[in-house]
Amino acid sequence: MSEVKPLDGRVAIVTGAAGGVGRATVDLLTRRGASVVAEDVDAAVAGLEGPKVATVAGDVRRAETARKSVETALSRFGRLDILVNNAAVIITKDILATEEDEWNDLMAVNVTGVFHHCRAVLPHMIAQKRGSIVNVSSISGLVGLPLQAAYCASKGAIVQLTRQLAVDYAASGVRVNSVAPGSIDTPFLARYLESQPDPAAAEREIKAAHPMGRYCGPEEIAEPIAFLASDASSFITGAILSADGGYVAR
Repeated sequence: MSEVKPLDGRVAIVTGAAGGVGRATVDLLTRRGASVVAEDVDAAVAGLEGPKVATVAGDVRRAETARKSVETALSRFGRLDILVNNAAVIITKDILATEEDEWNDLMAVNVTGVFHHCRAVLPHMIAQKRGSIVNVSSISGLVGLPLQAAYCASKGAIVQLTRQLAVDYAASGVRVNSVAPGSIDTPFLARYLESQPDPAAAEREIKAAHPMGRYCGPEEIAEPIAFLASDASSFITGAILSADGGYVAR
């Protein structure tokens, strides 16, 4: 039997596409039939270029990066159906240790980047009366976690922006949802562990906090992203889908 490709003919933009969840999402969306604009500040994103993938090297903090990705989608593939806001950074400090420039830089990537990309894609989605935006938030946007003052605040903002945009644009045919991952086995997590005084102890503690007792792989987050991007979720908007091994169920 041939593989079912529920995203045939669809065109997506994925931010933070060079590695981890972003790379897994690009791979899965293309396997499901979509064409993808893979965007990342890391120039290594150019390595994803191919018949079904166009690449954009740029900073999500800048509105022109979002505009360039939209222009690339339209010029290369002729339409735009899906936006996956995945790019993010983290600071592991309490609020007293967090410098103002650190706070501002994190908010610029994690929140303002989503703002720019949503503003860039929405006119096109509204014009075609359909579209799906999937924002990658986090368990850190749903519960308070130690030493994540800026990160929790940023991911909480994404959760609420998701709900607000869903309400504003449901009648226009645009769905807006979020996936809220737990801990993911990516370089992002590896950098966090390396920053801890006892990385091995920190790893054990993080795994124990998830009832399933493990991290997830990037592909386990790409799957719910692809689900929310597809017509399989056609009556879902404003949802925050926890993909966290049971973390927030405790």
